[in-house]
Amino acid sequence: MASLLDRFRDHLQRAPLLARPGTAIVAVSGGTDSVALLDLLQAVAAERGLALVVAHADHGIQEASGDVGKWVGGLAARYGLPFELGELNLGPNATETVARRARYAWLREVQRRRAARYLVTAHHQDDQVETVMLRVLRGSAPAGLAGIPARARGGLVRPLLAFTRAQLAAHVAAQGLAVHEDPANGDPRHLRSWIRLELLPLIERRLGAASRADLLRLARAAAQERRAWGRLLELVPELGLRRESHGFAVARASLARYDSALSVALLRAAARRVGLVLGPARARRLVRLASGASGRRVPLGGEWIAEVAFAELRVYRGVACAAEQVVATSERGGAVFGAFRVAWRPEAAPDRVERAAWTTWIAASEWQLRTPRSGDRVLPLGGVGRRPVRRLLMEARVPRSERGRYPVVARGATILWVPGVCRSAADLPGPGTPAVRLDVTRDVEPQ
Repeated sequence: MASLLDRFRDHLQRAPLLARPGTAIVAVSGGTDSVALLDLLQAVAAERGLALVVAHADHGIQEASGDVGKWVGGLAARYGLPFELGELNLGPNATETVARRARYAWLREVQRRRAARYLVTAHHQDDQVETVMLRVLRGSAPAGLAGIPARARGGLVRPLLAFTRAQLAAHVAAQGLAVHEDPANGDPRHLRSWIRLELLPLIERRLGAASRADLLRLARAAAQERRAWGRLLELVPELGLRRESHGFAVARASLARYDSALSVALLRAAARRVGLVLGPARARRLVRLASGASGRRVPLGGEWIAEVAFAELRVYRGVACAAEQVVATSERGGAVFGAFRVAWRPEAAPDRVERAAWTTWIAASEWQLRTPRSGDRVLPLGGVGRRPVRRLLMEARVPRSERGRYPVVARGATILWVPGVCRSAADLPGPGTPAVRLDVTRDVEPQ
């Protein structure tokens, strides 16, 4: 019989989970599952071009949790791997949900700081069974019954879902590896632990060992249905699905023409593409919102917002500007401004400057990029009279929620340019004269 390492290597070969080389943050709790994961990944890292970083989140819930963190640090040292320790200090009353959210937030920060391609966790087949049962008990919609995906947004990878807890424990024992199990895993006061320790054994005694396979089959069927709805989005072009860096938009007139159940399913599929779990009740609320007046907004929780913007229904995560203003301190450079990126460099002015382009030229180096202010007006290139910037943004069909964060280029109180909307006649360089070229790109991934 092939060893677990051989089967793990074959699994990675068949499933495109860690197909590209790069840095991988390995979440190690110290338990059997994560210790097995680290040992298996270490064995295949060189052949797959992976640079591993061990990360341990000390939740600060148990008194002795700091000792486990030190032990995991020692384990990383024995493998010769860098180690990251996160001391979250949640306190003894923290719930499973709070701990999970804090842990993933910290792991994502480590991933960002290390510029890692992957974040790898040790979820296995038994975790999948427990998750499906948990979601059945909570009345999850069919898409939720798909359980834990092997791959998720942001490089999250779970390469052990094909293996059982018993198989991982056997590998750890065969390798002579020590482990530190979390006491909470054996406490039936936690719902997941109760499902693991009491409910699933009870079901298995009544229905037999095949009951676990039945739950996994349910998850696979739900996953296939979820994928099918995702692919259906490409077959309804009249939906006008438009992916943005921080959300998505659809044509609200199309939603109104569809059967309500179809509209709900399509909205939920579109939301999954941007990492938003949109339940049926909230999706129905959005269908109703889409039939209302432009400018209406509703919060969806977790910084997500839905908005009717002219002919579209937009769903997006509220994004603060990465900088409140950008001031040119050198003759060339670049910066992120909310969902926009600005770059500038010296370049001779062209013969003609477009009024509504995303590139322009200004005559001198002193300028700043900022958000619109009350009373801002611009003298349009080729126009007559000064126009309010807010009015120009509205006429350009910029959604109301974006107008207060939209970039404008100014010199003092003079508006020189509203990117993509209106170039001012002020400070226009003559053809061929020295100038500063400004390029603004929209829909940059938020920082």
